[in-house]
Amino acid sequence: MTVSPIAPPRQRLDGRLGTGSIVFMVIAAAAPLTVIGGNVPIAVGSGNGAGAPIGFALAAVILLVFSVGFVTMTPFVKEAGAFFSYVTAGLGSRLGLGAAFTALVAYTAIQVGIYGYMGWALDDLVTFFGGPSLPWWLYAFATMAIVAVLGYRHIDLSARVLGVALALEILVVVVLDVVIFATGGADGVAVESFDPANIFTGGIGVAVLFALTGFIGFEATAVFRDEARDPEKTIPRATYLAVIIIGVFYAVSCWALITGVGAGNAVAVAQQTLAGEGNFLLDTTTAYLGPIMRDVIQVLLITSLFACVLSFHNVIARYQFTLAHKGALPGRLGHRHTTHHSPSFSSIVQTITAAAILALLALSGLDPLVGVFGSMAGVATVGMVLLMLTTSVAVFVFFARRPQVAAGRAWGARVFPILAVIGLAFAMWLVLSNFTLVTGGSVTVSTVLALIPVAALVLGIVLGKRFRLDAVEEDDDARTSTTAAGVAD
Repeated sequence: MTVSPIAPPRQRLDGRLGTGSIVFMVIAAAAPLTVIGGNVPIAVGSGNGAGAPIGFALAAVILLVFSVGFVTMTPFVKEAGAFFSYVTAGLGSRLGLGAAFTALVAYTAIQVGIYGYMGWALDDLVTFFGGPSLPWWLYAFATMAIVAVLGYRHIDLSARVLGVALALEILVVVVLDVVIFATGGADGVAVESFDPANIFTGGIGVAVLFALTGFIGFEATAVFRDEARDPEKTIPRATYLAVIIIGVFYAVSCWALITGVGAGNAVAVAQQTLAGEGNFLLDTTTAYLGPIMRDVIQVLLITSLFACVLSFHNVIARYQFTLAHKGALPGRLGHRHTTHHSPSFSSIVQTITAAAILALLALSGLDPLVGVFGSMAGVATVGMVLLMLTTSVAVFVFFARRPQVAAGRAWGARVFPILAVIGLAFAMWLVLSNFTLVTGGSVTVSTVLALIPVAALVLGIVLGKRFRLDAVEEDDDARTSTTAAGVAD
């Protein structure tokens, strides 16, 4: 059976992004400094304590297993639609549109949540240095204005901005990690983190859950396909590198913080952070690098959040751009700027959408961290795990229907997609069984929030019969060429 790649859109974006640039944007979306400062204390304090680093490692393993099937199918998906393009190719138009709507909801939710976090963090930074306390939403909308300008312009500008911000935040955490391990920490290197008694406790699910939230956005490697220098090579490399770098960074930094305060004190210190009586990351930085570096990290937290929200803005704008060329969204969203070669109109619409949602949340009087960031991160986490689960099924079905192509890549076409489904189903159970910890709300509120991505999936399936997102047959020469290339890989 021949392979029919998804038809390219009528207008393509362009760029010269290499593997490094794409990895930068994907890691920036993960906001590593934000995860180290926010997710790690929760994983340690509410999860499996000193064994929390293994939770981050397990999350990375699950995503690496998923990535094998994702990358194996990449040569046969010729558009920059990421998950929804893969689902369409494997499971058809209706589920493909459902995946697209789920992705839009998930990314919009996490972006709005980060705006809330940014508003709180900027106000905290200003007041820390003696400035006036202002409403968080003022800072959030000011940030949105800057993101709107950068998102409107060519992707290379965003890549440079994200690259600088990301390099600085990773550098300072790496320095902290090295100093902690070099000095031996509070009580020596915390080998307790690898003790099965600490790893396999009832709280390991919480650690894995909050590790997974730190990986949201790694699929963006495929979203930037049209702007990649050599997508057939760049996308697979960027995907593997992003997951490995993020996973190692999270696990080692979590281990370093535990070593810094001592394995026996880690849970108490983390719980004090959750109670607002200290800050695991900043206090440890002060102890090992001094107050000046603490101030530096506090500033870099802002750049981390900014890099994160800019990256998500770019991803959403490109999702809308691709869907517009499929006829599933208004055609105007598929406009490419003549000078910047960016999805400029889609970028503007994305800014307006985020602004409207943020305004509603601000007017409702929600707390920027628990109410805005917590609830929106919960919606995004459910949506992304649901998307990856559906994509893994799509990869398996895609190759099952093409035995000639699958014969040359059995592990990536069959074995790893099955393993990914099992791992992601387990991850979904962890997310839902601990969901109130993410949202900070009641069971009722958390249930409603968890159903939002599911509702988006169902809506797409219902509307999918109106739109043809399926792979479009190419001429015989093109099909033969694609099939031969697929078997040769």
